[in-house]
Amino acid sequence: MTIADGDSSTLHRPDPETARDRVAAAVAAENLVTVFGRCTVEYEGRAASTLGPGDRLVVLKPDGTALVHTDEGQKPVNWQPPGCTHEASVADGEFRILSRRTSPEERLVVAFERVEQLSTFDVTDRNDLALQGTEEDLRQRILDDPDLVEAGFRPLATERETPAGAVDIYGKDRDGATVVVELKRKRVGPDAAGQLSRYVEALDRELHADAEIRGFLVAPSVTERARELLAEKGLEFVSLGPPE
Repeated sequence: MTIADGDSSTLHRPDPETARDRVAAAVAAENLVTVFGRCTVEYEGRAASTLGPGDRLVVLKPDGTALVHTDEGQKPVNWQPPGCTHEASVADGEFRILSRRTSPEERLVVAFERVEQLSTFDVTDRNDLALQGTEEDLRQRILDDPDLVEAGFRPLATERETPAGAVDIYGKDRDGATVVVELKRKRVGPDAAGQLSRYVEALDRELHADAEIRGFLVAPSVTERARELLAEKGLEFVSLGPPE
């Protein structure tokens, strides 16, 4: 059963595939996610730990934080800090959440035997939305003045399809290299960097072997972890928001 109320949605006892799809979509949309159910928890990193089956509440935050709570105490029994990436999957009939950190390498895996309730929340500040406008406003701002991305940038298409999804703006730089522009209207974390990287990799496979492909993430600001991921993957960041 699904209950939706404005910017939130709740599933009661979803099957593993439905839970996976809902969490994946919520993470991509940078929503807050809560999952309650019977699960096991495994951590690998600076140490290793395992929690056997038990009823627990898992919270995934848009900044990459992951928290695992029991019915006791104010502190989580397991957690991952801001800057992690969250992935949802189904394996051996179980819905699973993987929270991964790359520096240092850490993995938190929560495997649900049963999900009692799954909720997602759009935590956008509506006042902030009114101030910043929309991604379409940001797109139009760049189309009107492409040099805001980089001097000499030439947009050629919007919503250009790739095997990894639709690119917000597709074009060429002044030297003829392919340019992929991913737009975000508010501060973003590592998920946005990962999304841009998947577009670049998809185009790299699609275009001819010697094609140079550059990726730009355009947003008002990014988290430090997102900035690090962009640098690791050779991608670029432009600080720009929709017109006020």
